[in-house]
Amino acid sequence: MKNVLLSTRDLRKVYGKRNSKFTALKGIDLEIETGESVAIIGKSGSGKSTLMHLLALLDTPTSGTIKLNGKNTSKLKKRKLNRLRNKEFGFVFQSFFMNSNDTVLNNVILPLKIAGIRRKERRRRAMEALKTVELADKAKNKANDLSGGQKQRVCIARAIINNPKVIFADEPTGNLDSATGAKIEELLFSLNREKGITLIIVTHDEELAQKCSRRIRITDGQIVTDKDTIAKHNKKLIEDSDNDGMLDKSHIKEIEVEEE
Repeated sequence: MKNVLLSTRDLRKVYGKRNSKFTALKGIDLEIETGESVAIIGKSGSGKSTLMHLLALLDTPTSGTIKLNGKNTSKLKKRKLNRLRNKEFGFVFQSFFMNSNDTVLNNVILPLKIAGIRRKERRRRAMEALKTVELADKAKNKANDLSGGQKQRVCIARAIINNPKVIFADEPTGNLDSATGAKIEELLFSLNREKGITLIIVTHDEELAQKCSRRIRITDGQIVTDKDTIAKHNKKLIEDSDNDGMLDKSHIKEIEVEEE
């Protein structure tokens, strides 16, 4: 039985009017289940970032519906929508969006301030989140004094401080060198595996996309492919591979199969 967390129906987004009109999304139907790791991939201008912003309730569609846990989000008032987003979602962006002159601790605490959590509890949860990303010793440092990789880990700590159901990551390793980027990727995927947080990554990085359990490719505002990167364990496929020796069981996870 499916446990659908986020779903869209005929989702459309149009910017501008008349001669400057641009249709960014052209009727997106999508379901994302709890615990998935999903890569939304496409070229610049394909609509992938627009889709993420709509799924994250950071923007509103021109038409169509977005449901969170089966509830139509368009019917929610702005204040309730803001509370819902702060409670259910965490965000990790390429550009960090940190107050560089404030401390690491204060940057991480921000979502809890918005939620109205008391100071003592804010500090406790912030330190716990910093321990998760191995930066507890940097709590009193100014954010401006951190490396790019450390800043991104602070952003992840901020993203998980409210125990979100979903983390949205927009090009989370785009400004990092390959070694640092690999560490950030592993941290995000470990949160997905160990805490069951649904991970939605917008990226043009094909290698990063391959590490997700599902890849959704966007072209000109439409989904052109929606594939599992980990094959479902089809019993017949395994039996056939045993019979003819053409396919080793250990390689089954590397096969791409169309989403059913």
